[in-house]
This record gives sequence, structure tokens and C-alpha cells, in this order.
Amino acid sequence: MKFSDFIAPQALLPVLGSTTKESVIGELVDALVSSGDVQASDRDDIIRAIMKREELGSTGIGRGVAVPHTKHVGVGKLVGTVGVSQEGIDFDSLDGHKAELFFLLVSPPDRPGDHLRALENISRQLRNDTFCRFLKQSKTGDDITQLLKEADDNHFGS
Repeated sequence: MKFSDFIAPQALLPVLGSTTKESVIGELVDALVSSGDVQASDRDDIIRAIMKREELGSTGIGRGVAVPHTKHVGVGKLVGTVGVSQEGIDFDSLDGHKAELFFLLVSPPDRPGDHLRALENISRQLRNDTFCRFLKQSKTGDDITQLLKEADDNHFGS
């Protein structure tokens, strides 16, 4: 699975304004609402579902990365967005460091394979230091889109 299969290009946030875990999740979900990939009526329920998932264990996987995700009946297909925080946000990450790179996913409950393939793709790319460094340097949504395309085209050797 490639980023182009699920990342909503109109929902990318190269400059996150949030300072807390819940507010960054809200900001990322709002971007998916604004892009039309998530219904406004599902916004609060999706945020609650992601926060409930966070209670099971932080999706702050370390190395400055968090991958908040949930399954929700309000989406017909896997959808995601990317956000970048220059200051970093305390996300209860496994390594105790702040998260700067966020990949938020929402998938339909009846498509667990897509959900797992997307998580696998994200984790594979995020193990690449060059990819992460360039993503942190992104200034626009177009910068992020280009970087994701390069990752899809295997330019980072993952």
C-alpha cells in the first residue's frame, strides 16, 4: 500500500498549532473534515474513538513520531493525513520524547487489512532517518505531497 492510496492531499498540515495530545488529534481530524474525507457529524465521535485507542497504549511510537488511528463506520475507505509540529507535542511516546510527526488514520471497521497495510507502510517509511528529516523540514502541503510521492516511488530505499 502506498501513501497515495490513503493520505488526503487537501488535509495535510505542515504547521500544526496544537500543544496537547487531544488538540493535535482534533486538529488532524478537522483537516480531514475540511477536505471532505470525513463528515463533520462524525468529527467528535472519531476524536473520542482515537482517544479511547490512546488509553490502550500511546500511538507515540518514539523517535518523534505518532500514528493515532481508529476504525469508524463513518468512513467508506481508509483515509489519513499528516501533520508536522516544529515544537513537538507530549504524546506519551514510548521513548519519552515529544512527537513532531503525526500520521492520523481512520478506516472502516470492515477493512482491517487496509488498516494494517497502511500502518506497516507508515512504520517502514518512518524508520528512514532521511525521510523523517525531510518531513520535519516541510513548509507546505505540496512539500509533504512530494515527499510522500518520493516515498511511494521508493526513493528512500525502504
